[in-house]
Amino acid sequence: MAIKALIVILAVMLALLFIGVPVAYSIGISALAAILMVIDLDVAVLTAAQRTFVGMSKFSLTAIPFFVLAGNLMNQGGIARRLVDFVLAILGKLPGALLVTNVGTNALFGAISGSASAAAAAVGSMVREGEEEQGYDPALCAATNAASAPSGLLIPPSNALITYSLVSGGTSVAALFMAGYIPGLIWAVCCGVAAVVLAKRNGYRGTPGKFSWRKFGSTTLRAIPSLSLIIVVIGGIIAGIFTATEGSAIAVVYALILGICYRNITWKSFWRITVESAKTSGMIVFLIGVSNILGWVMAFTQIPQAISRLLLGVTDSQIIILLIMNLILLISGTFMDVTPAIMIFTPLFLPIVKTFGMSPVQFGLILVYNLCIGNITPPVGNTLFVGIKVGRTSLTKVMPYMLIYYGAILLGLILVTYVPAMSLGLPSAAGLL
Repeated sequence: MAIKALIVILAVMLALLFIGVPVAYSIGISALAAILMVIDLDVAVLTAAQRTFVGMSKFSLTAIPFFVLAGNLMNQGGIARRLVDFVLAILGKLPGALLVTNVGTNALFGAISGSASAAAAAVGSMVREGEEEQGYDPALCAATNAASAPSGLLIPPSNALITYSLVSGGTSVAALFMAGYIPGLIWAVCCGVAAVVLAKRNGYRGTPGKFSWRKFGSTTLRAIPSLSLIIVVIGGIIAGIFTATEGSAIAVVYALILGICYRNITWKSFWRITVESAKTSGMIVFLIGVSNILGWVMAFTQIPQAISRLLLGVTDSQIIILLIMNLILLISGTFMDVTPAIMIFTPLFLPIVKTFGMSPVQFGLILVYNLCIGNITPPVGNTLFVGIKVGRTSLTKVMPYMLIYYGAILLGLILVTYVPAMSLGLPSAAGLL
């Protein structure tokens, strides 16, 4: 029964996605189709409605719309320019200074805004002018910008990690946030190293002159208010001063005050940002609601147990099982967004990794790292296409460089997957595990 239910879910979902049905409806309809295999129509519809309401009525979900609003306020609040100057002052002497600056700023801005596409758009626009003046290859710049942008999705605050916490049955948000730093930095460092190698190959040098402590001091002072958002929000959550939901509300107030002080947010723009954030949040929360139907169906038909028996029947090697999971997640990420993929694969794979003692925190970082790669891979790859658009180039010119970045990022994935300390070291040291 479990395998039949899984086949029905996958077949209906893929068919609906192929003809252009929105992801949320595709997940809900496919789950309902599987329910009909085991219970009557009237009970199935009632159960689906009930599970949707339960999935959307969790108080911790409030953190997502608040963080979305805070991110949008940051996008419009003049943050990117200050972060670019700050990172350039630190990394400007490395070969390909603007490429490395792009990588570092994407990690910071992506963490603050919570959006890889927003980071690629904002930061890419800021560094493009300098790259053009210094004769950088637009395709290389676009590839660097796109490849490094998703690193901010791993560095907290992260909506993807909050979503995983909900779907996984309440994994500690504070532990997940603390665990996200090293994988996020690994992604950024891998991209930074690749950028330096490519810059040397193309003859791009760092900024001329000696390191200026005066410039570093001035850019740091200008960047401190923006960087303080991460310290205040994440520090408060980890220290237990407030919850993730309360921290998200504080982030909104902080971002709004900062945008007003920088004179980049007006009442008119605030209304537009609020409306856009409400639309985005509505889609995410509805998606979480209908995905709760899918989670219930999987549990009811015992699909995770069937998948576990299937994988363990093939091999009992933890290394091979994790490799198979990574391959499935990487392939799925090429045509699915992060949030729905988390909803689908968490209930499938989490019970399996628990059988060999893996922490849900480590698996959460493996899952999100894999799915973030989908942001920069065709055919969906939203962040990749944003980077190409901002860089004013084409996919065919960018892909040869992207292959190098893919290789570097996948090396980081291997570390996160097979070295538990990469994700568990910080939360364990902080006493969160």
